[in-house]
Amino acid sequence: MKAVIQVVSQAELKVDGQVVSSIGKGLVVFFCVERDDEESKLPYFAKKVANLRIFEDENGKTNLSVKDVGGEVLFVSQFTLAGDCEKGNRPSFSGAELPERAEKMYLQCAEMIKNVENVPIKLGVFGGDMKITQTNDGPFTVIVEK
Repeated sequence: MKAVIQVVSQAELKVDGQVVSSIGKGLVVFFCVERDDEESKLPYFAKKVANLRIFEDENGKTNLSVKDVGGEVLFVSQFTLAGDCEKGNRPSFSGAELPERAEKMYLQCAEMIKNVENVPIKLGVFGGDMKITQTNDGPFTVIVEK
């Protein structure tokens, strides 16, 4: 599993020109389930998303989590994070999990962020052609893998 986590001041996700999800201050998380990933990894990712201290405190230090700042999460499934660019110029996506299993795990992780970690969450559209506009803050981007 992989997640690219970006601090934003706002983000909006559209499908077919219609706003599906939008958040204010918080995190945009691009989440990828790779082939043969274990469901036992999901709590780790939910906890990491909710508790990463990547927001600035009153002294300008990154000591606060999305929970601490009362932020939201826009959680987007992104199989392209499994892309292997080692050979040639066209990425291979054979490392991505099959869509049915990936969607199930994506939704399970979202539920954990919402119900276990108590962070407001908005979703993308699994497999959809999404257009995302966001205002990165910092910019501050981290990659989490397990």
